[in-house]
Amino acid sequence: MDPVIIVGAGPVGLTLALALARQEVPTVVLDEGPGKEEPRPARTAVLRPDTAALLERLTGTALDHHGVRWTGWRAMRRRQVVSEIAFAPDEPAPVHIAQHVISGLLRAAAADQPLVEIAADSRLDSIEQEPSGVTAHTRGPNGTYWRGSYLVGCDGTRSTVRKLQDIRFPGRTAVERHAVAALRTELPWTDQALLHRMPPWRSSGPFAGEVTARPLPDGAWRLDWLLPPGKDLVTPELLVARIRETLAGWTDGAAPAYDLLDTGVHTVHHRLARRWRDGRVFLAGDAAHLLGALGTQGLDEGLRDADNLAWKLASAWHHGPHEALLDSYQAERRAVVAARLRATDQALPGRRGGGGLRHIVPGTARGHDVLLTDGHLGRGALGAPGAYTASPLAPRHLEGEIPVDTPRGAPVSDVRVTAEDGSFVRLRDRLGRGTLLVLLIAPGTGVWDRKHWVSAGVMPRLAAAVTALPHPAELLVAESYPGAPAHSVLLVRPDGHLVTALTGVRPAALYAAAEATVGGAVEEGVGVEAGVR
Repeated sequence: MDPVIIVGAGPVGLTLALALARQEVPTVVLDEGPGKEEPRPARTAVLRPDTAALLERLTGTALDHHGVRWTGWRAMRRRQVVSEIAFAPDEPAPVHIAQHVISGLLRAAAADQPLVEIAADSRLDSIEQEPSGVTAHTRGPNGTYWRGSYLVGCDGTRSTVRKLQDIRFPGRTAVERHAVAALRTELPWTDQALLHRMPPWRSSGPFAGEVTARPLPDGAWRLDWLLPPGKDLVTPELLVARIRETLAGWTDGAAPAYDLLDTGVHTVHHRLARRWRDGRVFLAGDAAHLLGALGTQGLDEGLRDADNLAWKLASAWHHGPHEALLDSYQAERRAVVAARLRATDQALPGRRGGGGLRHIVPGTARGHDVLLTDGHLGRGALGAPGAYTASPLAPRHLEGEIPVDTPRGAPVSDVRVTAEDGSFVRLRDRLGRGTLLVLLIAPGTGVWDRKHWVSAGVMPRLAAAVTALPHPAELLVAESYPGAPAHSVLLVRPDGHLVTALTGVRPAALYAAAEATVGGAVEEGVGVEAGVR
């Protein structure tokens, strides 16, 4: 079968290629550029724990060696610390990393992956779809025709794929603007991010009263100053003056020495493509959505697009197209991003007679601080990973379903589990293989050799039920899971979202949930018992 064509060799496109290769699907990545990305220290990303874990699985590299995992978060208003959060060493925390470093890690992993072919200097020119596949034509030094089973546009804001498919991209322009500087200096805190609103030293000029500092490796920092609405020019002289003023204010004296590494102006747009699928053509990342105000990260959501789409394309590639499963990509991901955009638009008041986009947020100032903190730390409506609660793949009316601390459709907690070979691993390590995960909560099993409990209690019956599922599945065992009682059974999707939690071993309900998850509906009482005997 023909490979999947991926247009765009940025972090989202390369992540999708490696995620498909992990599930034994070949890809061709059409790279418009020469095959490498120019280092830009001021162009960085804040990754939530689940997306950081995704990149670590695909690259085989701990991101802590290339970025900074925050040890804490501090929010200040004027001279007062209004909130301070410290992350324990084993607690999930955001990772701040330069985007060109992410691309470099992904490119290195792709170079070692025989199922991934990267075609440099290949600019997409046209797309033709047929019932059996898709053909892409590229121009440039390596211009040619490429034949694929599916095509995914990961080609960014000005997506050629989106334009060729005539997909509208409505939204708002310049929701926020930030002046950005990456510099190496010594600040009063280490590996801790800071949001400082209304600093007492702020002066007049094209800068608003908000600055964010995020740590980078080797003593470097990224500083972002929120700019007021408009198109005021940020000159190098103004930016250097603001750097010195800010550093002096944070150190209560003269500005410390610093080495300026990179500067820029970051403009946040809010846009959402009308369609994310057109036959065998899909959109992902910035080609499908633009967001990023109040601390939310567009790249973070783009990586989740790739993780969601990969296992569905892999299933279609190996087992034949299943329209309900492929359609669920748009239904799930577009709904999550749309909800985040709505939440941000509600937090950002509309223009009020020149007052600007972030003039006043309804509620107390402290409530605004909490809102901003949630956005930066990946919490609440602005930052937390989306849950596919209304997914068309969600099973209905399962007998024995129970609530746990993870809502249905949300990403699962990363607990320690015992794999089928008896080894201890993290739950997230088993994701992205194209298989469903069935997790039995069995207190006490962690202190016994696997041979003593694998044939005891409910295990044989559960193992038989897992073998009979309509999609490949792996059986795992955990000592505990947040909110799950002993002997409960959790079903987890290949991308780590919870399908359901059942009390005890219920083969019929487990089969029905698995069938729904892969896009098929099992009618009540039809085919269920036969499938688990």
